[in-house]
Amino acid sequence: MKKTLVVLTLNEIDGMRAVMPQVQKSWCDQIIVADGGSTDGTIEYAREQGYDVHIQSKKGIRHAYLEILDKIQGEIVLTISPDGNCPLEFIPELFRKIEEGYDLCIGSRYKGSAESQDDDVITGFGNWLFTHTVNLLHGGHYTDVMVIYRAFRKSLIYELDLHKEESYLLPERLFNTIICWEPLMSVRAAKRKLKICEVAVGEPPRVGGERKLQIWRWGAAYYFQFWRELFYWR
Repeated sequence: MKKTLVVLTLNEIDGMRAVMPQVQKSWCDQIIVADGGSTDGTIEYAREQGYDVHIQSKKGIRHAYLEILDKIQGEIVLTISPDGNCPLEFIPELFRKIEEGYDLCIGSRYKGSAESQDDDVITGFGNWLFTHTVNLLHGGHYTDVMVIYRAFRKSLIYELDLHKEESYLLPERLFNTIICWEPLMSVRAAKRKLKICEVAVGEPPRVGGERKLQIWRWGAAYYFQFWRELFYWR
């Protein structure tokens, strides 16, 4: 099975230089850098390294994914942020889990003894709340429903309607923001009782870039979405 690594960037030049040399060519068949319009040299660096670079026409990680769908050659997709928070040595294991038959494998920050070194009180509580809410409402068994670091079948995007704007528009309009598909992927995979696993990877400190979280608006939009999914999608 072909494997595609998607690297999500927005002014991540320090992180790119620090972490991307760790990615071995044997790990995947394709690397796509989806960039939100960096001005710090990230785009130029990625092109110098020979990566396929796509510059988004719309803001938001979800639009980055949607705009590169036709470019993804792999049957298995793995998504990362190259800011140091994703320990890249686990990439082969995450890919391998999908090859073994799992539909979704999450690089969990909290499974077992794993922990996040990037959380503060607010984000730590928020991740705990969101994960427990999804487990309670939708029958999940997650330790981390929000994280970008995950591998999945490309076909899952279409099976779970993650590519459809209607899956996001109402919470985005209500809370004036743009949300991503990772939490919704976690919810709908649990609702479908798909084969899901987690690998305890933890979350090292950030080595470059700045947090781009819209904590309150994203939090409200995702929490609304979790409850809406009880009635909206089957």
